[in-house]
Amino acid sequence: MTGPADPAVGAARAAAILAPDLGPDLPAQVEAALAARHASQRPGQYLDPVSLASLIVSIASLAWTIYNDRRKQDPGPPPADSIARQVRITLRDQDVSLPPGTDRITEIVATEITRQHRSQE
Repeated sequence: MTGPADPAVGAARAAAILAPDLGPDLPAQVEAALAARHASQRPGQYLDPVSLASLIVSIASLAWTIYNDRRKQDPGPPPADSIARQVRITLRDQDVSLPPGTDRITEIVATEITRQHRSQE
């Protein structure tokens, strides 16, 4: 169920990259969080802010939304660091309690989303 407008690919790739540091079960946990997100049909709402897998899925959803919004304004792909910065600002504005390492997760997710787009061109 992935496609050009689905953050699942970015979340799954980020989980695979982060797994050596954060635990080998992380990719499976992200897949479960993605399935729960799909089943609940509540995009943009945090399923479980303390859960690392849910956090990755939430960041990927937010990053993908920011990416798509920026693409509507300027057809060129926005830089990953710009997307990551906007994700951090948005999360900070929402006053969400985030675990240590969230900045790294955000950077990896943003990089994977922009990389995914480049590979589809």
